[in-house]
Amino acid sequence: MTATHLLDVENLSVRFPTRSGIFDAVRGISFSLGRERLGIVGESGSGKSMTGRAVLRLIQKPGFIEADRMEMSGEDILHASETRMRQLRGHRASMIMQDPKFSLNPVMTVGQQITEALRTHEKVTRAEARARALEMLDRVAIREPERVYRLYPHEVSGGMGQRIMIAMMLIPGPEILIADEPTSALDVSVQLQVLEIMDKLVSERGMGLIFISHDLNLVAKFCDRIVIMYAGRIVEVCAAGRLHEAQHPYTVGLLNSVPDLTRPRDRLDVLARDPAWREAASVSARL
Repeated sequence: MTATHLLDVENLSVRFPTRSGIFDAVRGISFSLGRERLGIVGESGSGKSMTGRAVLRLIQKPGFIEADRMEMSGEDILHASETRMRQLRGHRASMIMQDPKFSLNPVMTVGQQITEALRTHEKVTRAEARARALEMLDRVAIREPERVYRLYPHEVSGGMGQRIMIAMMLIPGPEILIADEPTSALDVSVQLQVLEIMDKLVSERGMGLIFISHDLNLVAKFCDRIVIMYAGRIVEVCAAGRLHEAQHPYTVGLLNSVPDLTRPRDRLDVLARDPAWREAASVSARL
């Protein structure tokens, strides 16, 4: 394994038993993550979120994970105990879920949740935890952090809730941040603010970011590399700045099915799917 890799995944599959047999949500994908912004893009059901959850071993039974190798900074996480995984989650790698309204605990204040995330992984006093929580709220551009610290999740807006989630996930100082559709529920102006905050914090800390989204154009502007998934497989990998040079017909179809103000068209294309895409070997996205 290359020393610069924060994460290395080889031949990962996520499977769920059903009455009609085994359903493969993720099918034999391989990728690595350095200190970079890696975008994972695809339609709903393509396996993006399952990939992010599998990295942190958050697939609930009866679902199960199979892989040839999963390593985080050289440490085997595929065979790690659940006790060890609880130590790694948050401290080594954190995940921002899609909707903060469902991710935040409704009966705990914002401050209680952020300080709990810190004190779970570090031995700090309550006073120190509070000071660091207020500092983190300020860093994610929340005005009046003292006031917000005392609020409950239902008392904040969607955009503020997402910033609170970012603060809570970053306060333990993880090396890897997995962001699952972190801006999908936000309006355009708030989306840009949240992305700027994430970009600044990731750059300052030298972290690795996995940015999961269905928005190709957004990911192209924000990430360094892009992984395109279809039906649980990786069909193409490209540099974000060269997305419009993509070769796979699925990626081309996705690009042509969304409006582009720089290249207006009379009609948007309808994606024509080829059954062969489901059976083709998964492309490796390792550095």
